[in-house]
Amino acid sequence: MRLVVALLLVVEVYPLLWVLLGSFKNQSEFLNKPFWELPRSLSLTNYTSAFTKADFGRYIINSAVTVFPALLLSLAIGVAAGFALQVMVWKGRHSVLLLFLTGIMVPGQMVLLPLFTIYFHLHLTSSLWPLFITYTATGLPLTVFMMATYFRAIPMEVFEAAVIDGASLLRCFASVGVPMVRNAILTVGLVQFFFLWNDLLIAVTFTDNSKLRTIQVGLLNFTGEFGSVQYGPLFAAICVSIFGTLFIYLFLNQRVMKGLTAGSVKG
Repeated sequence: MRLVVALLLVVEVYPLLWVLLGSFKNQSEFLNKPFWELPRSLSLTNYTSAFTKADFGRYIINSAVTVFPALLLSLAIGVAAGFALQVMVWKGRHSVLLLFLTGIMVPGQMVLLPLFTIYFHLHLTSSLWPLFITYTATGLPLTVFMMATYFRAIPMEVFEAAVIDGASLLRCFASVGVPMVRNAILTVGLVQFFFLWNDLLIAVTFTDNSKLRTIQVGLLNFTGEFGSVQYGPLFAAICVSIFGTLFIYLFLNQRVMKGLTAGSVKG
């Protein structure tokens, strides 16, 4: 068992270590030296080049400007919709939940062309609005479904007791429902964050301007003179992207584990 764990650890850690060490190598070391050879120095030149010459900082800003607002909006709508579909009793709620489930089953590739046509006719293709709108819409079905599942795990007696004590519907949602699923909200938000932050297909489809590139699209364009790939700055940019999201996950790991198990049992 320990051997299997050690093997899995090597499989997981080695690629990260290889990318990290590669971010300190120069172009000559990449082209003329074996890939397992250590870098000659730990200079931060590649990181500097990634942010100055390759404009990687702009890509990070573009990703943040589109991903975080879209994530917050989809979570706000998704949590409210999950509460309405699971806790509130009204005619047709199961049909509405089925519509959201249908949204999960539709492949994203099928809607890219219709969406691009709509954005083009609305003259939005030269802005970040297509990414914000698409990210919000694509994140909603899964968010609504998962939040409805988490609300289902909360005993209805909790909300009934709040109503008996005089709480309004809005108070039940804000003061009772949301605090009880806060770990679940964090979990869903983190899952959606990784999906949106690492998106390439949507971003490369709707960004026709180099100044609008997100991180993943920007990584495709780390080229130098005559189109040659600049491996050092490219590896440095990859390290910033990978380890940044890795640190976020490690920091929130315990809450994520609690959120993953919150909807598994009821009572």
